Amino acid sequence: MAGCQIGLPQPAPQLNYAFAPAPPGAKPGTCWGRHDVPAVIETVTEQIMLQPAEVMSDGTVLAPAVFKTETRQQILRERRETWFERPCDDVMTPEFIATLQRALAARGHYSGAVSGEMSAKTLRAIRAYQAAQGLDSAVLSLAAARKLGLIAVARSEG
Repeated sequence: MAGCQIGLPQPAPQLNYAFAPAPPGAKPGTCWGRHDVPAVIETVTEQIMLQPAEVMSDGTVLAPAVFKTETRQQILRERRETWFERPCDDVMTPEFIATLQRALAARGHYSGAVSGEMSAKTLRAIRAYQAAQGLDSAVLSLAAARKLGLIAVARSEG
């Protein structure tokens, strides 16, 4: 799928945005995005005392303490993978993208020209809009599209 993104701005280096066929158990015919946040790992180095110093009662050191250096990796934050439903490619027409740009501009997230193209400014605006809702991704989620009033909310039957 990487070939489809030629010409699009690349996401921030520490993040991976992916279009994926679907997560396990997804409804057929739905389109999905995946947002990966890498784990944060810290290298911790400690001095471990193997043998205490031998000290006489007058304070004379007969033998210094013996230490060993121990280095280990510690996970500060686990890797997170977030799947979210997104509008399918057939929905993402120039007309839809222009409407998206206008909706984002009305909410103060987009200041570029209404071009109908998924520009770098548009991607930044999508990310800014969705970050406030807990999804730090430049891939438009279906939930955000619905909240912007761009896609009808499906009514449940019953």
